[in-house]
Amino acid sequence: MKNKYESLELGQFIPLHYHHNMLNDTVRMQGFKDAIDLAVKPGAKVLELGGGTGVQSFFAAQKAQKVYCVERNPELISAARNLLAQNQNGDKVEIIQADAMHYLPPEPVDVVICEMLHTGLLREKQMPVIDSFKKRYWKKFGGPLPIFVPEASIQAIQPIEHNFHFAGFYAPTIQFQDPYYIQERSKGLGNPEVFQLLAYAEPYSQTCECKEEILITEDGQLNALRLITKNLLAINVTTCSTIDWHTQYIVFPLSKPIKVSKGDHVSIRFSYQGGAPLNAFSDSLQVRLISKQTPVLELALEALSQSTKSPSELTENAGIM
Repeated sequence: MKNKYESLELGQFIPLHYHHNMLNDTVRMQGFKDAIDLAVKPGAKVLELGGGTGVQSFFAAQKAQKVYCVERNPELISAARNLLAQNQNGDKVEIIQADAMHYLPPEPVDVVICEMLHTGLLREKQMPVIDSFKKRYWKKFGGPLPIFVPEASIQAIQPIEHNFHFAGFYAPTIQFQDPYYIQERSKGLGNPEVFQLLAYAEPYSQTCECKEEILITEDGQLNALRLITKNLLAINVTTCSTIDWHTQYIVFPLSKPIKVSKGDHVSIRFSYQGGAPLNAFSDSLQVRLISKQTPVLELALEALSQSTKSPSELTENAGIM
């Protein structure tokens, strides 16, 4: 469904003042610096899709022989050129004004950096841009594909009870949360459940889809869902570790709260295209209460869990929170 406000969505066109805030995000900056340092080998050729202020191209230029930095916004083009000229090895970066959805470098590259990331892989065009790049790159250069930074994204959904009262004003609206702080307004009613594991170098669907039944672990009023996106910026195969970065959590209010008790299950269904506006999540969302399981079924599931991993174990292993 086309949103009448779609032309106002951020998409690829992020204004300069947003990028100033990104530069001030120490967790994001250090994560990408470490990941790029790991991925880019001395003498490498690098492409950045959606370069912004050029900071990630700067990180790459400390080792790379050449960096192609693609940006569509004229204001950011000017800012990136000015800033890179003031930084070491900035002369290795070629700033190119182009649409990342259609640009290909003049030669094969070793690493592709693309940070068009928003929680839920909504709004920004990470999924379609990388998918388009891979198809066109294969056609022009063949394999192998470059390394991608980030390498993967893990998505999860969590049922919560959220306080939507603000100085006496009740406003059940979409809320953003810093993933690195305790959120006192939110009470988790169940564990986060992974609904999507996406590796950017592998083929993937353009659809983000959830069909989960989540166990309620606390009594409460289920009035919102928390959407979580954890990005694996780089995977270190030597140490068997990852460099991670969470985008902000998003809290989506439900149109009608549901009273739940410990032991209940809730069915959560939604489906939207990567890069779609925020309302695409809400428009497709279906949440339904499932009554407590009978003891016989609980015993059967307990026996089954001894031979197969449960969704909650998958969440724990993925380290989503």
